[in-house]
Amino acid sequence: MNRDLTNYRKSYEKHTLEEENLQDSPFQLFSDWFKEVEESGGVEETNAMTLTTLGLDGFPKARVVLLKEFDHNGFIFYSNYESEKAKAMDSNNKVCISFFWPNLERQVIIKGRVEKVSEEKSESYFRSRPRGSQLGAWASRQSEIINSRTVLENQLQSLEDKFEGKDIPKPSFWGGYQIIPSEFEFWQGRANRLHDRIRYQKEGDQWMTKRLSP
Repeated sequence: MNRDLTNYRKSYEKHTLEEENLQDSPFQLFSDWFKEVEESGGVEETNAMTLTTLGLDGFPKARVVLLKEFDHNGFIFYSNYESEKAKAMDSNNKVCISFFWPNLERQVIIKGRVEKVSEEKSESYFRSRPRGSQLGAWASRQSEIINSRTVLENQLQSLEDKFEGKDIPKPSFWGGYQIIPSEFEFWQGRANRLHDRIRYQKEGDQWMTKRLSP
């Protein structure tokens, strides 16, 4: 199969990213952009982010996960602690996350180190999840090979029976991660592929900015 995609073309002309409009903190600029994307519409899950880890096999691997909280300390998501990505992060805690918001022609790439959040925070978030999602966390041994979907469906039914009329506890193998950034790159699409790229890097307690060639 061969598909020629050379005729795919798009001119980016909606916004600019100028030095005079930068925030001192990359967290604040991220927050501003996130809010603008939410309010502009056109992106179904503004909090969808691509998480890239270095696997135990030596290959980088990227997958989409959902951002559940962010502040000036970092970015939080939740997952199975026994999954392929969890094992990768246990081995190498340097990760990268990225957000692509095509409605405003923007991308943000963030490098940092990852660590688990407290058990109390994971418990609190787990209790806020829909019951079906709570059961799903128990039913799926994420990344393990299974013979068929029926295995999952049977496991889910068994758990529904087990916890009928009861609160569902958080599995010990499930919880949150926080990514603590050391670098941000804000990308704003511009005409003629001359995009704006601004990098924030942490130097001591300060964030320093540089413009990068597109």
